[in-house]
Amino acid sequence: MLETGMAQAGEANALGQAVGWPVADWREAAWPPKTDLQGRFCRLEPLQAERHGPALFAAMGADAEARNWTYLSYGPFADYADYYGWLAEQQWRRDPHFYAIVDAVSGEGLGVAAYLRIDPAMGCIEVGHLNFSPLLQRRPAATEAMYLLMRQAFELGYRRYEWKCDALNLPSQRAAQRLGFRFEGVFRQAMVYKGRNRDTAWFSILDQEWPALRQGFEAWLSADNFDAAGGQRRTLAQWRDGD
Repeated sequence: MLETGMAQAGEANALGQAVGWPVADWREAAWPPKTDLQGRFCRLEPLQAERHGPALFAAMGADAEARNWTYLSYGPFADYADYYGWLAEQQWRRDPHFYAIVDAVSGEGLGVAAYLRIDPAMGCIEVGHLNFSPLLQRRPAATEAMYLLMRQAFELGYRRYEWKCDALNLPSQRAAQRLGFRFEGVFRQAMVYKGRNRDTAWFSILDQEWPALRQGFEAWLSADNFDAAGGQRRTLAQWRDGD
């Protein structure tokens, strides 16, 4: 039997062939603007090497073993001059579209994220280049940063929001699933980076899935969900799944 994969059911055309359902009144999505995204725990600012470089380099330095760089195609950087040069190159690019993730109180950069493979005509956009320093990991700001990027993408009219990672990067896969992405499969031998093979795991969120996910994010991020010590009362999955 021929496997049809994860294709969604459509309809039949006049020739009896299965085709996708009509997308009525489709208009292409908008390009992400170079503006801040403000949250309660963090703020995403379009990357600027001069402004964000020193704090980001210091925050990344807390990753003493350089574990965060293993699955990225660049880095780690030997010194600040090298890192600054990389930031300066990225800040001018349209795609990928980089943000610095800064603490809402201190204004210090704690990590970076980017939109990439931006395709407004098809309504598809990917989130990637994620590098959360130890000062950001496992903090509400990390989840909020992902929520802010996701929310903006769907508000701009994108139909599909993607997450891709090395298929051996299990922490990234767990993070994607925690955030509500659905696993779609593995593209074998998709890349070569740092002299190694990469099989790429694909995840996505679709526009029709976003309203329920948004409710879960906003409930999890609310002040009522955290106790006096900052611990969560209910997990993101519990809010999303109604447990």
